Order: sequence, then C-alpha cells, then structure tokens
Amino acid sequence: MKAVTWQGKRDVQVKEMPDPKIEEPTDVVIRVTSTAVCGSDLHLYEVLAPYMHEDDILGHEPMGIVEQVGDAVTHVRAGDRVVIPFNISCGSCFMCSRGLFSQCETTQVRGEGKGAALLGYTQLYGRVPGGQAEYLRVPQGHFGPIKVSDDGPDEKYLFLSDVLPTAWQAVAYADPEPGGTVAVFGLGPIGQMAARIALHRGAGRVIGLDPVPERRAMAARHGVEALDPTDIDDVPGSLIDMVDGRGPDAVIEAVGMEAHGSPRGKLAQAAAGLLPDAVSQPLIDKAAVDRLAALHAALKSTRRGGTVSISGVYGGEADPFPMMEVFDRQLQIRMGQANVHRWVPELLPLVDDPADPLGVADLTTHQLPLSEAPGAYEMFQKKEDGCIKVVLKP
Repeated sequence: MKAVTWQGKRDVQVKEMPDPKIEEPTDVVIRVTSTAVCGSDLHLYEVLAPYMHEDDILGHEPMGIVEQVGDAVTHVRAGDRVVIPFNISCGSCFMCSRGLFSQCETTQVRGEGKGAALLGYTQLYGRVPGGQAEYLRVPQGHFGPIKVSDDGPDEKYLFLSDVLPTAWQAVAYADPEPGGTVAVFGLGPIGQMAARIALHRGAGRVIGLDPVPERRAMAARHGVEALDPTDIDDVPGSLIDMVDGRGPDAVIEAVGMEAHGSPRGKLAQAAAGLLPDAVSQPLIDKAAVDRLAALHAALKSTRRGGTVSISGVYGGEADPFPMMEVFDRQLQIRMGQANVHRWVPELLPLVDDPADPLGVADLTTHQLPLSEAPGAYEMFQKKEDGCIKVVLKP
C-alpha cells in the first residue's frame, strides 16, 4: 500500500509499505477513504523529530470502510463505514470506565511514561502505524471504530476522529456560564470548531485571536469576533478592557508548543533538534521548553476566578509558568488529550443533522490526493494558500 512516511525533519514521503493485516482478535483493518493532516502532525514534522523513526507512518484522523475484523469484534463488520478515533482505547479498563479514554490502561505506553497509545504519533505514544495510508490496522477495534451513516461526504464525519471531540472537550473544560464570554487563542481547526461549539453551547460572545487573515475570515463567518493579535500591543489588557474591565469568563488556548512570539522557546526547540537523537531525547524529556507566548497571554487575559482550557499540545518538562499570576487571579486550568468516545454521543446527532449546526462543512480548505501529502505538509506549516484544514484522499 501507499502511505505517508516520516523520513526526517521537514521530510515526509509517500512510499510503498506492507499492507496491514489482522494480528490480534480485537483488530480491524479498514480501507482508508479520507485522512486529515492535523496541527499536531506538524510537531512531528519539526519539534518532535528526535522521537520519530524512518518509515514511521503518519496520521491520526482517518475514516474508511471496514475490510476485515478479528474474531473478538462484533460491533462492526466488513463493509461498514467507520471513523477511527486518534487515541487507542479498550473501552473497559479503570480509566475507560471513567470516560478517560486517552488514559486507557490497556494501551498506556508505560515505557515512556505516557497515556494511551495514539495512531501515527511517535515512540512516545507507541509508534503505532498511522492512518495517512491506503489501509490501516486498528488496534482495539472491538471498541474504537465509530460506525457512521453511508450518506454524505466523508468530510461530514471525518472530524469525529479528533477535531470535533478535541474542540468539544475544550469547551466542556472551559465551562463558560450561559451568556458569558469566551476567548479562543488560535483559530486553526481546533480553535475554529471550539469557537463555534462555544456559541452553540450558549456562550453570549466569542472572541478569536489569530494572525492569519484566512483563519479570522472563516471564524467571522460563524459569528466570532476575530482579532489579529499582532495589531494589539497588549493582548491581555485589551481583552480585559473589551469584556467589562474583567476579561473573558473562559479562555481556550488552541495554539500549543509552537506559538508565534516566543523567540527563546523557538531557539531552544531548534537547538534540541540539531542534536543526535540519543542526546536530544533525554534532554527533551527532562529540560524541554515550549513556546509559551499564547499560553501566558491566555492566563493573563482570563477574568479573576475564570477558567483556562488548554487544548494545544505541549511537550516541555521545564516550562516557566507564571504561578503568581495564576494563584492571584484564582484561575482554574483544565487540559489534556481528548477522550474521543466520551463526546461522540453528544456530537454524532449534531453531525448527522442536515442543518449542520456546527458548520462542519466549512472547515476543509484543501482536498488533495495522498500522493501530494509532502506538499500539503509544507503548505500547512507555512500557512500558505489560505490552508486551514487538509484532507487527503488515498
């Protein structure tokens, strides 16, 4: 089969790789019909390269048609159309029974001290071959695959794999009061959907911040007040002034470890990337720093007693954190990988709704064949051609 493989920093290639097969009774094999490029994939493309290996298959946002099922799989069968969650969970362990599917004890990568294994995401999360390929083996397939309707384009359902549950959890964790104000830092795919979901769930006002004009224009189409942070000298101060002199009730940080405006963090990440893996891996594990400009601005913008919900991915172990600011402002902070299956029962009816209340149809900006994945990664990283969300078609 053809698959998108990691070959080095900023180097992905479409190669012939062995077809996957059933290895465990709980496995499922699907023929991938659509698979997306996520902002988290760009961390593998750049910052997390020391944890990648040549020919690792990328991608954690796939859907397709079931080809084969293991003997223990009963809820899906060959021919079913399914979406595959990015986290691999068993559905029955201590963590899964509490809705913490991203912490599944059956698939935890204990050797790296991490939570549930993820599709296509570095040795830190199990080196499980990902879904940017013609075929995909789905571990824990007795639980993971989400069966969806045969009707409608893939893009109607594809984002149940990651974007929609991640954005829904971000808003649930932010927990704004009805009619309250939410600010969203970063209007990439997660920020876009988080802003729309916040409005759908009753926020009276959503303010989005992103330096990319096309992202702001998309957000504005859905009722978001979209601001360019590079035009604002003091982002926290301006947000506080905009919202009754107090600031937003809740702030969602949807940027993550590669935020703009963090030159020291960028330099540290670049320096670590130049070292041999044997040196850089323990350095990252013990002393890595993230680019924290967006996070610090989010913490300083939230009204006193408010909530900061962090959905951006971070990997630092020695990040400077403004404890005095957080303590003095009495902030609540929630974060973590999305527990996909926890939110699917709430999301699926909205996705099925022909009225498209979350505007899912207005997210994909580029639909490309799998063979064009290398250019898609470069375009997405450089934010060229109005690229917000790429869907690859094997």
